[in-house]
Amino acid sequence: MHWITIILIGIAANLDNLGIGLAYGVKKTKVPLSSNFTIAVISMIVTYLSVMIGSALIDYITPHKANFVGNLMLCAIGLYTIISYKISCTTSAENLEGIDKDRNNIITFREALVLGLILSINCLGSGIAIGANGISAIWTVISIGFFSILTFAIGDHFGLLLSKTFIGKYSTVISGLILIFIGVFEIFI
Repeated sequence: MHWITIILIGIAANLDNLGIGLAYGVKKTKVPLSSNFTIAVISMIVTYLSVMIGSALIDYITPHKANFVGNLMLCAIGLYTIISYKISCTTSAENLEGIDKDRNNIITFREALVLGLILSINCLGSGIAIGANGISAIWTVISIGFFSILTFAIGDHFGLLLSKTFIGKYSTVISGLILIFIGVFEIFI
């Protein structure tokens, strides 16, 4: 089993959650456990569906080619993540203000649904690549859900403190680098 890959995918897919949690923490916007759980469930569902799509690719091409294509996809997604961060900061605090529609400084269930859909986009491409690599869908989904809840909780709790650290400032770039590392790592094992 690819435990290291599964854990790293869970972390990489959710580093944006950490950055967004930090931004909300700084603004004293609370993300209740129910909203955090909602975001995690959406990410898990999107991940599962995309892993199944990736797994279906194996039926049409050889496992070796599917593995190679999946790893190249991980590297490409990581590179795209870094480039898009450099072009514009899509997870900036200004863009997040629109999520809290009622401006009550609490992310409600409905707001969590929107935020979950936005954040689950990270899981889509990675899930297809993971599925093409033949890595366990269930453990990947559990890893994504666990790290989603964890990173949001940490970010929201430590807000101002962590937002000034290297991880808080560059969570998107770190996420992209981890995806590239996973792709390269999986090619050579």
